[in-house]
Amino acid sequence: MDLRHEIKHEINYSDLLIIRQRLAAVAYPDPHAINGKYLIRSLYFDNLSDKVLMEKINGLSIREKYRIRYYNGDTSVIHLEKKSKFDQLGNKQSASLTAQQAQKIVDGDIDWMLASEQPLIRELYSKMITEGISPKTIVDYTREPFIFPAGNVRVTLDYNVRSGMRCTDFLRNDCITVPVSDSIILEVKWDNFLPDIIRDAVSLENRREGAFSKYATCRIYG
Repeated sequence: MDLRHEIKHEINYSDLLIIRQRLAAVAYPDPHAINGKYLIRSLYFDNLSDKVLMEKINGLSIREKYRIRYYNGDTSVIHLEKKSKFDQLGNKQSASLTAQQAQKIVDGDIDWMLASEQPLIRELYSKMITEGISPKTIVDYTREPFIFPAGNVRVTLDYNVRSGMRCTDFLRNDCITVPVSDSIILEVKWDNFLPDIIRDAVSLENRREGAFSKYATCRIYG
């Protein structure tokens, strides 16, 4: 399993302006972003006892979560993702889904998943059968991504977090989402080392590593 270092800070709008300017001078915009941004829609999974939510709230150092995600309203490219966390190290596994397959999962039509050639889809099927996990809520937000080749660094600024409340039909454009936080989340990920030029660019006085969770924040509403 490939593990990456991850740190996350909750910052304010003034911080965002400073860090955005610094990163623009030393890092590179993500070539897949549109005007420097992504509009991200994710559908998160949890079980009836809210295992994922409670593990996050209780600060467990080892945990995992599943989500389905697409970008900028483009449902031609959809990914099932599994995020695993081990203290300050993280791993992400991914598998492709068609819009039809994603809709079947939302609708609870999951028997086809067992025969999938993609291990992660079969794994999610097993979790849905044995642990009762199912789609729980939509999480929308805006992301500004920056990359830096040395250290395979990725820095993101996330904001405008919105919740689908109890709506899980995340392929519908008319699914209403509501703003749930004015927080801005700075996240930095890297492989073996974090270059000093990036460390300096994202450093802020009196800011500690935070535990802000977009999923947990959105679950306040359903």
